[in-house]
Amino acid sequence: MNKLALFISGTGGNALNIVEACRAGRVPATPVAAVSSSARAAGVERLGAQGLPVSVVLRSAHPDDAAFSRACFQAAEDAGADVVLLCGWLKKLELPAAWEGRVLNIHPGLLPDFGGQGMYGMNVHRAVLAAGVPFSGCTVHVVDNIYDHGRILAQARVPVLPGDTPEDLQARVYAQEMALYPKALCDFLASRC
Repeated sequence: MNKLALFISGTGGNALNIVEACRAGRVPATPVAAVSSSARAAGVERLGAQGLPVSVVLRSAHPDDAAFSRACFQAAEDAGADVVLLCGWLKKLELPAAWEGRVLNIHPGLLPDFGGQGMYGMNVHRAVLAAGVPFSGCTVHVVDNIYDHGRILAQARVPVLPGDTPEDLQARVYAQEMALYPKALCDFLASRC
């Protein structure tokens, strides 16, 4: 059985969605742990309430990104996870060779556009509106050592509507994230067999 570690930095909405999809049998996997980059992240309490062990690994407690990344992936390994899902993760990770091809991310934009360092959350939606493009959406991709890079597994598009605020666009993109991430994960896990 596929065992998942969910990496969060905020509310844990995408992580909770994955937990629910697994428990409902829509994704053939078992969440075994969560790792948070912040002790104050709302997702720590929310995932803990679901019975998921949550480790807090702080970047400030480590001398560099490499040591921080090792600690995060060690927490996943200690829990027996074989796939890591980034669910609103906001810290730089250096991917250990042993984890290549086993870490997924969901990004609130249509990569390769509107990605890269600093392009997360509302920053993406503001940039999309400023660019005047007709569509936005979300992307699930395999993580490598470049921000928002790596093989694209799936995308979902939403229209950018006249008069949209960043919050309006975020709400439509987030609704697509909730559908896309479990489906893309399911397809990814099937391809590993």
